[in-house]
Amino acid sequence: MAEIPTTASAPVDTTEPAAPTTGRTSEPAVLVLEDGKRYEGRAYGARGRTLGEAVFATGMTGYQETLTDPSYAGQIVLMTAPHIGNTGMNDEDEESARIWVAGFIVRDPSRVVSNFRSQRSLDDDLIASGVVGISGIDTRAVTRHLRSAGAMRAGIFSGDAAALSHGEQLALVQSGAQMSGRNLSGEVSTAERYTVESTRERVGSVAVLDLGVKTSTLNHLAERGFDVHVLPQTATADEVLALEPDALFFSNGPGDPGASDRHVDLLRTVLREGVPYFGICFGNQLLGRALGFGTYKLTFGHRGINQPVLDRATGRVEITAHNHGFAVDAPIDRVSESSEGFGRVEVSHVDLNDNVVEGLNCLDIPAFSVQYHPESAAGPHDANYLFDRFRDMVIASKESKA
Repeated sequence: MAEIPTTASAPVDTTEPAAPTTGRTSEPAVLVLEDGKRYEGRAYGARGRTLGEAVFATGMTGYQETLTDPSYAGQIVLMTAPHIGNTGMNDEDEESARIWVAGFIVRDPSRVVSNFRSQRSLDDDLIASGVVGISGIDTRAVTRHLRSAGAMRAGIFSGDAAALSHGEQLALVQSGAQMSGRNLSGEVSTAERYTVESTRERVGSVAVLDLGVKTSTLNHLAERGFDVHVLPQTATADEVLALEPDALFFSNGPGDPGASDRHVDLLRTVLREGVPYFGICFGNQLLGRALGFGTYKLTFGHRGINQPVLDRATGRVEITAHNHGFAVDAPIDRVSESSEGFGRVEVSHVDLNDNVVEGLNCLDIPAFSVQYHPESAAGPHDANYLFDRFRDMVIASKESKA
Protein backbone atom coordinates (compact mmCIF):
# COMPACT_ATOMS: atom_id res chain seq x y z
CA MET A 1 0.00 0.00 0.00
CA ALA A 2 1.30 3.44 -0.89
CA GLU A 3 2.53 5.52 2.06
CA ILE A 4 0.25 8.40 2.92
CA PRO A 5 2.27 11.64 3.05
CA THR A 6 2.06 13.64 6.22
CA THR A 7 1.71 17.42 6.44
CA ALA A 8 1.95 17.68 10.24
CA SER A 9 4.97 19.99 10.13
CA ALA A 10 3.52 22.26 7.45
CA PRO A 11 2.14 25.65 8.56
CA VAL A 12 -1.63 25.75 8.77
CA ASP A 13 -3.46 28.43 6.83
CA THR A 14 -6.50 29.42 8.87
CA THR A 15 -7.69 32.05 6.41
CA GLU A 16 -11.22 31.34 5.18
CA PRO A 17 -11.24 31.16 1.35
CA ALA A 18 -13.52 33.62 -0.30
CA ALA A 19 -16.72 32.05 -1.60
CA PRO A 20 -16.75 31.95 -5.40
CA THR A 21 -19.36 34.15 -7.00
CA THR A 22 -21.34 33.53 -10.14
CA GLY A 23 -21.14 35.60 -13.29
CA ARG A 24 -24.37 37.58 -12.97
CA THR A 25 -24.49 40.31 -15.60
CA SER A 26 -26.86 42.84 -17.08
CA GLU A 27 -25.96 41.83 -20.65
CA PRO A 28 -29.16 41.20 -22.63
CA ALA A 29 -30.25 37.78 -23.86
CA VAL A 30 -33.45 36.44 -25.37
CA LEU A 31 -35.17 33.06 -25.54
CA VAL A 32 -37.11 32.58 -28.78
CA LEU A 33 -39.59 29.72 -29.29
CA GLU A 34 -40.53 28.42 -32.71
CA ASP A 35 -44.13 29.66 -32.33
CA GLY A 36 -42.82 33.23 -32.05
CA LYS A 37 -42.92 33.62 -28.26
CA ARG A 38 -40.03 35.72 -26.91
CA TYR A 39 -38.68 36.07 -23.37
CA GLU A 40 -36.05 38.71 -22.66
CA GLY A 41 -33.55 38.23 -19.85
CA ARG A 42 -29.85 38.35 -19.01
CA ALA A 43 -26.91 36.51 -20.54
CA TYR A 44 -25.81 33.48 -18.52
CA GLY A 45 -22.93 31.11 -19.19
CA ALA A 46 -21.27 31.42 -22.59
CA ARG A 47 -22.24 34.17 -25.01
CA GLY A 48 -23.51 33.53 -28.53
CA ARG A 49 -26.46 31.59 -29.90
CA THR A 50 -27.68 28.04 -29.50
CA LEU A 51 -30.56 26.02 -30.94
CA GLY A 52 -32.34 22.97 -29.57
CA GLU A 53 -35.61 21.56 -28.28
CA ALA A 54 -36.94 23.53 -25.31
CA VAL A 55 -37.97 21.27 -22.40
CA PHE A 56 -38.47 21.76 -18.67
CA ALA A 57 -37.05 19.73 -15.77
CA THR A 58 -38.87 19.78 -12.44
CA GLY A 59 -36.10 18.70 -10.05
CA MET A 60 -35.33 21.03 -7.15
CA THR A 61 -31.86 19.47 -6.79
CA GLY A 62 -29.43 17.69 -9.06
CA TYR A 63 -28.74 20.35 -11.67
CA GLN A 64 -25.19 19.02 -12.15
CA GLU A 65 -26.47 15.51 -12.85
CA THR A 66 -29.00 16.99 -15.27
CA LEU A 67 -26.40 19.00 -17.17
CA THR A 68 -24.03 16.03 -17.55
CA ASP A 69 -26.74 13.50 -18.48
CA PRO A 70 -26.16 12.55 -22.15
CA SER A 71 -29.93 12.07 -22.58
CA TYR A 72 -30.24 15.86 -22.68
CA ALA A 73 -28.14 16.21 -25.83
CA GLY A 74 -29.84 18.51 -28.32
CA GLN A 75 -32.14 20.05 -25.70
CA ILE A 76 -32.37 23.50 -24.14
CA VAL A 77 -33.24 22.71 -20.53
CA LEU A 78 -35.34 25.02 -18.37
CA MET A 79 -35.12 24.45 -14.62
CA THR A 80 -38.49 25.01 -12.93
CA ALA A 81 -36.82 25.46 -9.53
CA PRO A 82 -36.12 29.21 -9.31
CA HIS A 83 -32.76 29.21 -7.52
CA ILE A 84 -29.98 27.32 -9.33
CA GLY A 85 -26.22 27.12 -8.73
CA ASN A 86 -25.98 27.57 -4.96
CA THR A 87 -23.95 24.38 -4.35
CA GLY A 88 -21.56 24.95 -7.25
CA MET A 89 -19.98 22.14 -9.28
CA ASN A 90 -17.58 19.33 -8.41
CA ASP A 91 -15.83 16.42 -10.12
CA GLU A 92 -17.60 13.68 -8.13
CA ASP A 93 -21.19 14.23 -9.26
CA GLU A 94 -20.54 14.26 -13.00
CA GLU A 95 -22.68 11.69 -14.85
CA SER A 96 -20.37 11.80 -17.86
CA ALA A 97 -17.24 13.55 -19.05
CA ARG A 98 -18.96 16.75 -20.16
CA ILE A 99 -22.04 18.94 -20.14
CA TRP A 100 -24.48 17.84 -22.85
CA VAL A 101 -27.38 20.31 -22.80
CA ALA A 102 -27.68 22.56 -25.84
CA GLY A 103 -28.67 25.51 -23.65
CA PHE A 104 -29.67 26.33 -20.07
CA ILE A 105 -32.52 28.48 -18.70
CA VAL A 106 -32.79 29.58 -15.08
CA ARG A 107 -34.71 32.29 -13.30
CA ASP A 108 -32.28 33.24 -10.53
CA PRO A 109 -28.62 32.13 -10.63
CA SER A 110 -27.16 31.93 -7.15
CA ARG A 111 -25.08 34.98 -6.28
CA VAL A 112 -22.66 32.98 -4.14
CA VAL A 113 -21.54 29.35 -4.24
CA SER A 114 -21.51 27.84 -0.77
CA ASN A 115 -20.87 24.12 -0.28
CA PHE A 116 -17.95 22.19 1.20
CA ARG A 117 -17.82 19.93 -1.88
CA SER A 118 -17.87 22.77 -4.41
CA GLN A 119 -14.80 23.21 -6.63
CA ARG A 120 -16.08 25.92 -8.95
CA SER A 121 -19.25 27.76 -9.87
CA LEU A 122 -21.90 26.56 -12.30
CA ASP A 123 -21.28 29.66 -14.40
CA ASP A 124 -17.59 28.70 -14.70
CA ASP A 125 -18.52 25.28 -16.12
CA LEU A 126 -21.13 26.66 -18.51
CA ILE A 127 -18.59 29.10 -19.93
CA ALA A 128 -15.83 26.48 -20.14
CA SER A 129 -18.20 24.11 -21.97
CA GLY A 130 -19.50 26.80 -24.32
CA VAL A 131 -23.09 26.40 -23.10
CA VAL A 132 -25.19 29.46 -23.91
CA GLY A 133 -27.77 30.24 -21.25
CA ILE A 134 -30.25 32.84 -20.14
CA SER A 135 -31.40 33.98 -16.69
CA GLY A 136 -33.82 36.49 -15.26
CA ILE A 137 -36.91 35.36 -17.18
CA ASP A 138 -40.26 34.13 -15.85
CA THR A 139 -39.57 30.40 -16.00
CA ARG A 140 -43.06 29.65 -14.66
CA ALA A 141 -44.60 31.37 -17.69
CA VAL A 142 -42.35 29.47 -20.10
CA THR A 143 -43.12 26.16 -18.35
CA ARG A 144 -46.87 26.76 -18.54
CA HIS A 145 -46.57 27.58 -22.22
CA LEU A 146 -44.55 24.45 -23.01
CA ARG A 147 -46.95 22.35 -20.94
CA SER A 148 -49.85 23.61 -23.07
CA ALA A 149 -48.23 23.92 -26.50
CA GLY A 150 -45.67 21.11 -26.10
CA ALA A 151 -41.90 20.93 -26.29
CA MET A 152 -40.69 22.84 -29.33
CA ARG A 153 -37.63 24.16 -31.10
CA ALA A 154 -36.04 27.18 -29.47
CA GLY A 155 -32.98 29.37 -29.47
CA ILE A 156 -31.07 31.46 -26.94
CA PHE A 157 -29.34 34.57 -28.27
CA SER A 158 -26.81 36.67 -26.33
CA GLY A 159 -23.69 38.67 -27.07
CA ASP A 160 -23.61 39.78 -30.71
CA ALA A 161 -26.45 37.35 -31.51
CA ALA A 162 -28.79 39.32 -29.22
CA ALA A 163 -28.60 42.20 -31.70
CA LEU A 164 -30.08 40.14 -34.54
CA SER A 165 -33.54 41.24 -35.63
CA HIS A 166 -36.57 39.40 -34.28
CA GLY A 167 -37.21 37.94 -37.71
CA GLU A 168 -33.65 36.67 -38.09
CA GLN A 169 -33.72 35.01 -34.69
CA LEU A 170 -37.07 33.32 -35.35
CA ALA A 171 -35.92 32.13 -38.77
CA LEU A 172 -32.86 30.50 -37.21
CA VAL A 173 -35.03 28.73 -34.62
CA GLN A 174 -37.50 27.48 -37.22
CA SER A 175 -34.68 26.14 -39.38
CA GLY A 176 -33.37 23.98 -36.52
CA ALA A 177 -33.70 20.19 -36.45
CA GLN A 178 -36.82 18.53 -35.01
CA MET A 179 -36.26 15.93 -32.27
CA SER A 180 -38.58 13.46 -34.00
CA GLY A 181 -36.59 11.30 -36.38
CA ARG A 182 -33.19 12.18 -34.86
CA ASN A 183 -30.70 9.47 -33.94
CA LEU A 184 -28.33 11.06 -31.41
CA SER A 185 -26.73 7.96 -29.90
CA GLY A 186 -23.71 8.33 -32.16
CA GLU A 187 -23.00 11.76 -30.65
CA VAL A 188 -23.02 10.63 -27.01
CA SER A 189 -21.76 7.02 -27.07
CA THR A 190 -18.24 5.94 -26.16
CA ALA A 191 -15.86 5.51 -29.09
CA GLU A 192 -14.03 2.55 -27.56
CA ARG A 193 -15.04 -0.45 -25.49
CA TYR A 194 -14.01 -0.40 -21.83
CA THR A 195 -14.66 -2.46 -18.69
CA VAL A 196 -15.75 -1.56 -15.17
CA GLU A 197 -14.92 -4.45 -12.86
CA SER A 198 -17.24 -5.80 -10.20
CA THR A 199 -16.87 -4.25 -6.75
CA ARG A 200 -18.78 -7.06 -4.95
CA GLU A 201 -18.86 -10.85 -5.07
CA ARG A 202 -18.93 -11.59 -8.79
CA VAL A 203 -22.24 -12.65 -10.30
CA GLY A 204 -21.21 -12.59 -13.95
CA SER A 205 -20.71 -10.16 -16.81
CA VAL A 206 -23.07 -7.75 -18.49
CA ALA A 207 -22.67 -6.16 -21.92
CA VAL A 208 -23.84 -2.53 -21.79
CA LEU A 209 -24.74 -0.83 -25.06
CA ASP A 210 -23.81 2.80 -24.43
CA LEU A 211 -26.56 4.93 -25.93
CA GLY A 212 -25.78 7.72 -23.47
CA VAL A 213 -25.03 5.77 -20.30
CA LYS A 214 -24.48 7.54 -16.98
CA THR A 215 -21.61 6.86 -14.60
CA SER A 216 -23.94 6.05 -11.71
CA THR A 217 -25.62 3.31 -13.77
CA LEU A 218 -22.31 1.55 -14.33
CA ASN A 219 -21.48 1.88 -10.64
CA HIS A 220 -24.79 0.28 -9.64
CA LEU A 221 -24.18 -2.67 -11.96
CA ALA A 222 -20.63 -3.15 -10.63
CA GLU A 223 -21.96 -3.01 -7.07
CA ARG A 224 -24.33 -5.89 -7.91
CA GLY A 225 -21.43 -8.16 -8.81
CA PHE A 226 -21.19 -7.60 -12.56
CA ASP A 227 -18.11 -7.09 -14.66
CA VAL A 228 -19.46 -4.35 -16.91
CA HIS A 229 -18.34 -4.36 -20.55
CA VAL A 230 -19.36 -1.00 -22.04
CA LEU A 231 -19.73 -1.11 -25.82
CA PRO A 232 -20.08 1.71 -28.35
CA GLN A 233 -23.47 2.07 -29.99
CA THR A 234 -21.94 0.80 -33.25
CA ALA A 235 -21.51 -2.70 -31.75
CA THR A 236 -23.13 -5.57 -33.65
CA ALA A 237 -25.03 -8.57 -32.31
CA ASP A 238 -22.08 -10.79 -33.23
CA GLU A 239 -19.74 -8.58 -31.19
CA VAL A 240 -22.07 -8.70 -28.21
CA LEU A 241 -22.49 -12.48 -28.35
CA ALA A 242 -18.74 -12.98 -28.82
CA LEU A 243 -18.29 -11.65 -25.27
CA GLU A 244 -20.51 -14.49 -24.00
CA PRO A 245 -22.16 -12.11 -21.53
CA ASP A 246 -24.45 -13.32 -18.80
CA ALA A 247 -26.78 -10.42 -19.57
CA LEU A 248 -27.37 -7.44 -21.87
CA PHE A 249 -28.20 -3.90 -20.79
CA PHE A 250 -29.37 -0.98 -22.94
CA SER A 251 -28.80 2.43 -21.37
CA ASN A 252 -30.66 5.72 -21.45
CA GLY A 253 -29.95 8.08 -24.33
CA PRO A 254 -31.25 10.99 -26.42
CA GLY A 255 -33.20 11.01 -29.65
CA ASP A 256 -36.14 9.23 -31.27
CA PRO A 257 -36.34 5.44 -30.71
CA GLY A 258 -38.02 5.19 -34.08
CA ALA A 259 -34.69 6.17 -35.66
CA SER A 260 -32.74 3.33 -33.99
CA ASP A 261 -33.80 0.27 -35.99
CA ARG A 262 -30.26 -1.12 -35.94
CA HIS A 263 -30.31 -1.29 -32.14
CA VAL A 264 -33.76 -2.91 -32.21
CA ASP A 265 -32.47 -5.62 -34.56
CA LEU A 266 -29.45 -6.20 -32.30
CA LEU A 267 -31.73 -6.61 -29.29
CA ARG A 268 -34.02 -9.08 -31.06
CA THR A 269 -31.05 -11.21 -32.08
CA VAL A 270 -29.61 -11.34 -28.56
CA LEU A 271 -33.01 -12.00 -26.95
CA ARG A 272 -33.50 -14.99 -29.24
CA GLU A 273 -30.24 -16.39 -27.88
CA GLY A 274 -31.81 -16.43 -24.40
CA VAL A 275 -29.60 -13.69 -22.93
CA PRO A 276 -31.31 -11.87 -20.00
CA TYR A 277 -32.02 -8.21 -20.67
CA PHE A 278 -32.59 -5.03 -18.63
CA GLY A 279 -33.15 -1.62 -20.22
CA ILE A 280 -33.78 1.85 -18.80
CA CYS A 281 -35.30 4.91 -20.48
CA PHE A 282 -34.21 4.66 -24.14
CA GLY A 283 -33.57 0.98 -23.44
CA ASN A 284 -37.24 0.60 -22.44
CA GLN A 285 -38.41 2.16 -25.69
CA LEU A 286 -36.11 -0.08 -27.73
CA LEU A 287 -37.37 -3.20 -25.91
CA GLY A 288 -40.92 -2.09 -26.71
CA ARG A 289 -40.07 -1.80 -30.40
CA ALA A 290 -38.18 -5.12 -30.33
CA LEU A 291 -41.30 -6.81 -28.94
CA GLY A 292 -43.43 -5.29 -31.70
CA PHE A 293 -44.95 -2.23 -30.03
CA GLY A 294 -44.75 1.29 -31.39
CA THR A 295 -43.40 4.44 -29.78
CA TYR A 296 -44.68 8.01 -29.88
CA LYS A 297 -43.61 11.52 -28.87
CA LEU A 298 -45.08 12.93 -25.69
CA THR A 299 -46.43 16.48 -25.71
CA PHE A 300 -43.92 17.85 -23.21
CA GLY A 301 -42.30 14.70 -21.80
CA HIS A 302 -41.32 13.73 -18.26
CA ARG A 303 -38.20 15.37 -16.86
CA GLY A 304 -37.34 15.76 -13.20
CA ILE A 305 -36.99 13.77 -10.00
CA ASN A 306 -40.54 13.79 -8.65
CA GLN A 307 -42.60 11.60 -10.99
CA PRO A 308 -45.03 9.16 -9.27
CA VAL A 309 -44.98 5.68 -10.79
CA LEU A 310 -47.08 2.66 -9.78
CA ASP A 311 -45.37 -0.75 -9.61
CA ARG A 312 -48.39 -2.82 -10.60
CA ALA A 313 -46.95 -6.06 -9.19
CA THR A 314 -46.65 -4.70 -5.64
CA GLY A 315 -49.09 -1.79 -5.64
CA ARG A 316 -46.25 0.41 -4.38
CA VAL A 317 -45.98 4.00 -5.58
CA GLU A 318 -42.42 5.12 -6.28
CA ILE A 319 -41.21 8.69 -6.65
CA THR A 320 -38.82 8.47 -9.59
CA ALA A 321 -36.40 10.40 -11.80
CA HIS A 322 -37.35 10.81 -15.46
CA ASN A 323 -35.91 12.23 -18.65
CA HIS A 324 -37.85 11.13 -21.70
CA GLY A 325 -39.80 12.75 -24.49
CA PHE A 326 -40.96 9.48 -26.12
CA ALA A 327 -42.96 6.55 -24.75
CA VAL A 328 -43.99 2.99 -25.62
CA ASP A 329 -47.47 2.46 -27.08
CA ALA A 330 -48.57 -0.74 -25.31
CA PRO A 331 -51.95 -1.66 -23.74
CA ILE A 332 -51.96 -1.18 -19.97
CA ASP A 333 -55.22 -3.03 -19.29
CA ARG A 334 -54.16 -6.55 -20.32
CA VAL A 335 -51.31 -8.95 -21.01
CA SER A 336 -50.26 -8.72 -24.68
CA GLU A 337 -48.67 -11.15 -27.07
CA SER A 338 -45.44 -10.03 -28.74
CA SER A 339 -45.88 -9.85 -32.49
CA GLU A 340 -42.17 -10.72 -32.84
CA GLY A 341 -42.52 -14.11 -31.16
CA PHE A 342 -41.26 -13.28 -27.67
CA GLY A 343 -44.39 -14.47 -25.88
CA ARG A 344 -46.50 -12.65 -23.33
CA VAL A 345 -45.73 -9.09 -22.23
CA GLU A 346 -47.25 -6.99 -19.46
CA VAL A 347 -46.97 -3.31 -18.62
CA SER A 348 -45.29 -3.44 -15.22
CA HIS A 349 -45.20 0.26 -14.29
CA VAL A 350 -47.50 3.20 -15.08
CA ASP A 351 -47.08 6.94 -14.52
CA LEU A 352 -49.83 8.12 -12.20
CA ASN A 353 -49.96 11.59 -13.74
CA ASP A 354 -50.91 10.53 -17.26
CA ASN A 355 -50.98 6.69 -17.50
CA VAL A 356 -47.87 6.62 -19.70
CA VAL A 357 -46.21 3.20 -19.90
CA GLU A 358 -43.23 3.26 -17.52
CA GLY A 359 -42.11 -0.37 -17.62
CA LEU A 360 -42.38 -3.65 -19.52
CA ASN A 361 -42.05 -7.19 -18.21
CA CYS A 362 -41.70 -10.23 -20.45
CA LEU A 363 -43.41 -13.30 -18.99
CA ASP A 364 -41.86 -15.96 -21.24
CA ILE A 365 -38.29 -14.68 -21.65
CA PRO A 366 -35.88 -13.13 -19.08
CA ALA A 367 -36.29 -9.47 -20.02
CA PHE A 368 -37.73 -6.33 -18.43
CA SER A 369 -37.26 -2.58 -18.64
CA VAL A 370 -38.36 0.70 -17.09
CA GLN A 371 -38.81 4.12 -18.63
CA TYR A 372 -37.33 6.04 -15.71
CA HIS A 373 -33.91 6.18 -14.01
CA PRO A 374 -33.44 3.76 -11.09
CA GLU A 375 -29.82 4.89 -10.64
CA SER A 376 -30.86 8.52 -9.93
CA ALA A 377 -27.65 9.79 -8.35
CA ALA A 378 -29.35 13.00 -7.22
CA GLY A 379 -32.25 11.00 -5.74
CA PRO A 380 -34.87 9.81 -5.10
CA HIS A 381 -33.75 6.21 -4.59
CA ASP A 382 -37.12 4.44 -4.52
CA ALA A 383 -36.28 2.42 -7.64
CA ASN A 384 -32.76 1.23 -6.78
CA TYR A 385 -34.21 -2.23 -6.12
CA LEU A 386 -34.51 -2.78 -9.86
CA PHE A 387 -30.77 -3.44 -10.05
CA ASP A 388 -31.26 -6.16 -7.43
CA ARG A 389 -34.13 -7.58 -9.49
CA PHE A 390 -31.83 -7.67 -12.52
CA ARG A 391 -29.10 -9.45 -10.55
CA ASP A 392 -31.61 -12.02 -9.26
CA MET A 393 -32.93 -12.62 -12.78
CA VAL A 394 -29.41 -13.24 -14.11
CA ILE A 395 -28.60 -15.63 -11.26
CA ALA A 396 -31.83 -17.56 -11.87
CA SER A 397 -31.12 -17.72 -15.60
CA LYS A 398 -27.61 -19.08 -15.03
CA GLU A 399 -28.94 -21.69 -12.60
CA SER A 400 -31.62 -22.85 -15.02
CA LYS A 401 -29.09 -23.22 -17.81
CA ALA A 402 -26.72 -25.12 -15.53
